[in-house]
Amino acid sequence: MSDFDLVLSGTVVLPSRVIPQGYVAVSDGRIARIGEGPPPSARDRHALGSAYILPGGIDGQVHSRSTKGMEDFDASTRSAAAGGVTTIVDMPYDAGRLICTAERLGLKAREAQQQAHVDFALYATVHPDDGSKHIDALVEAGACAFKFSTFGTDPERFPRIPPHTLHDCFARIARHGLMAGVHNENEEVIRATEARVRATGVQGYRAHGLSRPTYSETLAIAQVYETGAATGCRAHIVHCSTGRGYELCAAYRAMGHPATIEACLHYLVLSEEDLVRLGGLGKVNPPLRDAAEKQRLWRHLAVGNITIVSTDHVSWPLERKSNPDMLANASGVPGLEVLYPLFIKECLDREVSLSWAARLLAHNPASLFCLEHCKGALAVGLDADICVLVPGPHEYDPQASGYNAARWSPYTGVRLPYKVQATYLRGELVFDGTRIHASPGTGRFVRPLATSPAASGL
Repeated sequence: MSDFDLVLSGTVVLPSRVIPQGYVAVSDGRIARIGEGPPPSARDRHALGSAYILPGGIDGQVHSRSTKGMEDFDASTRSAAAGGVTTIVDMPYDAGRLICTAERLGLKAREAQQQAHVDFALYATVHPDDGSKHIDALVEAGACAFKFSTFGTDPERFPRIPPHTLHDCFARIARHGLMAGVHNENEEVIRATEARVRATGVQGYRAHGLSRPTYSETLAIAQVYETGAATGCRAHIVHCSTGRGYELCAAYRAMGHPATIEACLHYLVLSEEDLVRLGGLGKVNPPLRDAAEKQRLWRHLAVGNITIVSTDHVSWPLERKSNPDMLANASGVPGLEVLYPLFIKECLDREVSLSWAARLLAHNPASLFCLEHCKGALAVGLDADICVLVPGPHEYDPQASGYNAARWSPYTGVRLPYKVQATYLRGELVFDGTRIHASPGTGRFVRPLATSPAASGL
C-alpha cells in the first residue's frame, strides 16, 4: 500500500531555503510531508533529478475579461496552467460589467467556475456614484481585495475614484482586514502632459512616456499611502515603474503602516529602449521607463522593497496594439504563460535566490490576498499546488505554444533556460509540459480568510 498519492523528488524550493535532494509528498490534494533524501512510496512517484519543484504561482493581477471575444477564464487559466500558475486574482474591470455589487461578483464567480482550469480569486471595486455602500456585501460575497484607480480610463468600465470617496472606501475596507489596491497615476498631471505631447505632434514610442512622467505616479502613490495611514487600511500599489515609488512604500512601512507594492514582470524585463522594436506591443500603464530605472527596481527587489511580482495580464487583439500613434494603442500585455520561467531566469541571472523568487510569486501574494490558509508555499497542510521547472533552453514563441489567446507577446523570441514540465493543482496534474489535462470547471473560487495577521507583516 502506498504511503501517499503523489511524491515528487528534486530540488525543492521553500520560502526560506532550498533542499537540493528533497521531496514533496501529497495526500488528498494537500501537502502531507516535505523531506530530504530517499523519497517515500506513493501511488504516483516522479524522480525529477535536478528539476526545480516550486509552489504554484499566484498571479495577483489578471484581466480575463477586458476584451469580449478575445479571452475569458477558459483561455486565461489555460495560459496560467501552462506557465506554472495555479491561482489567478482577477481584476474587476470586465468589459460591459464593472464588478461593483455582490450580485455581479457572485455571477462572475459562477461563470468563472464553469470555465476555469486553475483556481481563481476575485477583486471587487466600487462605482463612483455608490461610494462605499456595497463594500460589506462584496466582502460577504467573497472578494479577496478591492481595486480603485486615481486615473479614469473609462467612466463606467475603469472609473477614477475621487480622494474623498477613496477615503470612505478605505475606512470601510479596513474593518474587514482586506487590502485596497490602487492604480497609481495622477489624473490632472496626465491630462495636462498628454495634451502638451499631442500639441508637439510627437506620436512615436516616446510619446507615451512623455505623457505620463514619473511624478504622475509618485503623486498618486503618496495619496494612496496617506489615505491608508488615515484610515488604517492596508494600502497597496498595484504596479510601480519607478524606484521612487518603492522608496515611498519602504518609508511608510518604516513608519508602521501596512503599505505594500507590486512590480509587474514587464517593468523588470523590458525598458523604454525596447519600445523602438515593440512599439504599441510594449504600451502599458504606467509606461516602461528607461534601463537605468529598471535596474533601480531590481535593487529594490533584492533588498526586499517589492511585495509581489505579477503580470497585469491582458489579451488585446493586434489591431488594438499596432497603431503608429502610440497614444492610440490599448495598454497592457499578456504574460501568464511565461511568468514563472521568465522571472526565474531574470532572478538567477542577477543572483536572486530561488526562495526569494518563490516568495514573490507565491508566498507573498497568498498573504497579500488573505489566501495563506490554503495557498502560497510548499508547506504541510496547504493545497498541493506545484510548478516543476526543468532545464530546456528555447525561444518563446506565443503563436506556437497554443496557450496564448492573443498570439503575440512583448517577450517573443526571448531565450528561456527552463520549461514548465508540470503544473499540479491540489495534487492533480493540470499541465504536462505540452498538454492541458484539466477540464473547464477544475478550478475553484478561492475565498479569503478575511482577517490576515500575516498580511501586514509582508
